[in-house]
Formats: sequence, structure tokens, C-alpha cells
Amino acid sequence: MSFEPDLPAEIACLSVALGWAGFGAILLIGHRGSSKSEEKRDSKSSIGFLLQCGAYALCFVFARNYFSPLFPMSKTDETILAVVTVMLAIGSLGFCYTAARALGKQWALAARVIEGHELIARGPFAIVRNPIYLAMLGMLLATGLAISRLWVLPIAIVVFVLGTAIRIRAEENLLRNAFGAVFEEYARRVPSFIPRLRS
Repeated sequence: MSFEPDLPAEIACLSVALGWAGFGAILLIGHRGSSKSEEKRDSKSSIGFLLQCGAYALCFVFARNYFSPLFPMSKTDETILAVVTVMLAIGSLGFCYTAARALGKQWALAARVIEGHELIARGPFAIVRNPIYLAMLGMLLATGLAISRLWVLPIAIVVFVLGTAIRIRAEENLLRNAFGAVFEEYARRVPSFIPRLRS
């Protein structure tokens, strides 16, 4: 029985591939522009980073047939799912880019505080305290919807959230020690990872 790829699934896969290319570019540019003069670092965040990477790996290792739908559905539903996937990929990439720009030289993969560290509370950081992780979750969802098997995505999300919780705790402990009451006030105003729904 021959397999014929369909256009919505191909567009979803292409958007995710371009999203990953964009994330890679942000990573490279951010690393080059980041400050090398750090005052404190928390290496426990590396465990969280590995769990986040493991969540992405699950999506790729247990990929379904390329350009096939997530589960049997109508062409209309496939198109809607492809549009959601494309929007997730584009939105996540844009949110990550804006957050990385706001961080400037403070951007890093590891949890750290640099000399002259500033508490950033503008742009995406006014929506959530950890916007890059929210963007990464968006890319995980887009990747899962575009290429993974249906049962893999919930497992990948749990692994990702565990890794993210470890990283957030490590990073925010450093910020609490560095900024004290200023950080506490910011944390009361702005949610950590998932935006509040405003009425």
C-alpha cells in the first residue's frame, strides 16, 4: 500500500523545521553576545536542561511516518491542526527572539548572574518570568503535533515541565539572592511560566 503525503502535514513539518532553524540561530547569536563575566552560577540547572532536551528527543525518536496526520481525521481537521502547528512554531520563535533580545548580554543556557546583572521585567518578561521556556514549550507542542506519535506528546510534556521546574528553581534562587525584595515583588506580579488569563 503506497503512502501519499498530504499538504497540511507537509506545511506543519516545514514550519517546525524552520522554527528549529530559527531557535538554533538565536542560540548561536545569543551565545556570542553573552557576557563572560559571571558572579554566580547554579550547575543544577544543567539537569533541567538535559530533561528538556530529552523531551524533544522523545518527539523525534518516536516520530510517525513523515507528512502523515497525528491520527485519522478529515482534511478540514488536518488543515486546522496544521494552522495551529504553524502558529505555535511562529509564535514560539518570535517570543523567544524578543525575550533573548531583552536579555541581551545576560542571556545564557546556564543559570547564572553576571556582573552588573539587571532584573529584566519588560517585553515578554512582563507576561511571564521565564518567556524563553514558554517559547520552548510552544516548540515542543509544535514538534509533537507535526511529527510525533499521539501517545508520545503527553510524556514529552511531563518530562519537559519537570526539567523546566528544575531550571526555574535554580535561576530564580540566584535572582532572589541578587535582588531580594525587588525580585519578590516582581514574582508576585508576574507568573513564572504560564501567562495569567486576564478577565
